[in-house]
Amino acid sequence: MPDPAAPIGADGLDPEQRAAVHAPRGPVCVLAGAGTGKTRTITRRIAHLVTSGHVAATQVLAVTFTARAAGELRTRLRALDASGVQARTFHAAALRQLRYFWPQMVGGSPWPLLDGKLRLVGQAAARARAGTDSDALRDLASEIEWAKSTLVAPSDYAGEVARRRRDTPGPAEQVAAVYAAYEELKNASEQLDFDDLLLHTAIALEEHGGVAEEFRSRYRCFVVDEYQDVTPLQQRLLDAWLGDRDDLTVVGDANQTIYTFAGASPRYLLEFPRRFPDAAVVRLQRDYRSTPQIVGCANQLIGAARNRPAGSRLQLIGQLPPGPDPDFSEHDDEAGEAAAVAGRILTLINDGTEPSEIAVLFRINAQSEAFEQALSDAGVPYQIRGGERFFNRPEIRRAMLALRTAAPDQRPGTDLVDVTRAVLTARAGLTDEPPKGATLRAQWESLLALVGVAEELAAVEPQADLRRLCGELETRADHAQAPVVNGVTLASLHAAKGLEWDAVFLVGLADGTLPIGHAGDDEAAVEEERRLFYVGVTRARRVLSMSWSLSRASGRGPKRRRSRFLYGLIPDSHPASRVAGERRPGGARPKCRVCGTPLFGTTATKLLRCDDCPSDVDLELLDRLKQWRSAAAKAQDVPGFVVLTDATLTAIAEQRPAGPSALVGIPGIGAAKLDRYGDDVLRVLAEHAAEGSRPPLR
Repeated sequence: MPDPAAPIGADGLDPEQRAAVHAPRGPVCVLAGAGTGKTRTITRRIAHLVTSGHVAATQVLAVTFTARAAGELRTRLRALDASGVQARTFHAAALRQLRYFWPQMVGGSPWPLLDGKLRLVGQAAARARAGTDSDALRDLASEIEWAKSTLVAPSDYAGEVARRRRDTPGPAEQVAAVYAAYEELKNASEQLDFDDLLLHTAIALEEHGGVAEEFRSRYRCFVVDEYQDVTPLQQRLLDAWLGDRDDLTVVGDANQTIYTFAGASPRYLLEFPRRFPDAAVVRLQRDYRSTPQIVGCANQLIGAARNRPAGSRLQLIGQLPPGPDPDFSEHDDEAGEAAAVAGRILTLINDGTEPSEIAVLFRINAQSEAFEQALSDAGVPYQIRGGERFFNRPEIRRAMLALRTAAPDQRPGTDLVDVTRAVLTARAGLTDEPPKGATLRAQWESLLALVGVAEELAAVEPQADLRRLCGELETRADHAQAPVVNGVTLASLHAAKGLEWDAVFLVGLADGTLPIGHAGDDEAAVEEERRLFYVGVTRARRVLSMSWSLSRASGRGPKRRRSRFLYGLIPDSHPASRVAGERRPGGARPKCRVCGTPLFGTTATKLLRCDDCPSDVDLELLDRLKQWRSAAAKAQDVPGFVVLTDATLTAIAEQRPAGPSALVGIPGIGAAKLDRYGDDVLRVLAEHAAEGSRPPLR
């Protein structure tokens, strides 16, 4: 483990970062924890390779997963005099290459990109007699994307999902038929989807010697960011790029793998040293983003994960001065939770925190509405990440037109920032003071963000004018690199990946939401949800607040329990330390009904006993409950765990609740489960007791 007191050198790098930057040309694997300066490290490594003469800037291809991240790489490389480096997403790089090589491989013009696949998926679904409503088509489209990203052909689909025990959006043979029909329709119309970009580029390099030779003479050095999230298809393309060479730097953190549902796998990162035995492996663990209190919370959260591979066990070491402890709060309903969060945000803003340095993060987008309303009621500006694209907003399109129109008339020597503000004031409605109302305020903030881009550009290029600014804005629009808007960010945990804020509010932390309900008892799915939570925690620099509500709406009584991931994070002395819905004095943890020891962990809490305490399960009753569940699941055409999990059935067979109030006290039996299955479960219990077995407990 690195010495936390090791100094930062004159080059601004710590010893581990410096080791990665100066590693010899060849395979390098950087295991970089959250907040450890990975972008600084890889851009410095690229610049070092270029300035030391190991490779020309134009011979470097750096790939990552979002246009925003690629834009940040280009910006930093430009400041390091390595502006010739190509920094793109996998898909953008493949599209560029495919368009260039298409004429010599296929002839004629390249096939155009499919403008959304739902129409063709709908036609394919109709052919296969599958569901064609919008939700069903989105599920089928996502499943096709998963299959293509994992290199599963239509003919192999049914066998593969059976082998992987994957939940599918319909009978596997039917989904395979939809997939095959979609591919047939797409190819007949001579169009490509995004996955085709990667596959066809890989095939071009694999099967066309001339194409491969020309490409490999152009690019000699490769860098892959967020390597824990590559799919088999992306890895195939990377292998085709490399050929028999090994000049490859990869950077990633297996603790932040959150896209396995889409085909991503951390195994390429974790097995990198095995594939390249001579690789330099560097571990970045010094966290420069978050306070030690937040770092400690993150370490405790991920340290409780099960079956962590050795290469993922990065223990972050906080480098910042101490800050406030993470805060936890429980609320009666979602509206109350949202109002409390908005109130705290308003206090932070009044105390000097910029709104753009605050984020509210949630598991699913549907959770956003209550917080939008609460922030609007409090007069707090906000932006929704993942909503309408910044450069597609009407006020931004009008503003960019105004800037382009004014560019020819700019007088030499005028200040870029002043003239930008003047144009936007005269022609786009920018005012000195923010207007009232959430909608107008959001538009005002968007225009002000364009002024911010002018300020950034002028700082790097003092001679830049409006023409240059318009070019910069068009480049950012092409790469979806939106400027920062001074409003509170509302975003899903997935959309927050790669970002950070001074203050982060993680909301809606209830079982069934985080971990998501469909994760069930699938350990791999639950652990991915834990990693998603870990990503959320590590977005915060100084203030971290976690909250949950016991009910969706007021007056319905507690129907939820706080997330199982919070166990062990909340201090016993904290008012929120009690388990939601349990009436225990003093907020104590639930205790083992055998030995009386406080319980930790989901299974132990469900069973109300320690894992190593003897079980008093009624095996005959458990078998009856499983038979009932099997029939119920078959009737609903869902997996058994969707009805009730094995752990919940075991808890019922051990505790044998005598009525609805006792049944709902078992974790896993919420109000919805009680309403749907309570009578049936109690009937099974009563029938079993009537036949002379042990009576139900009270």
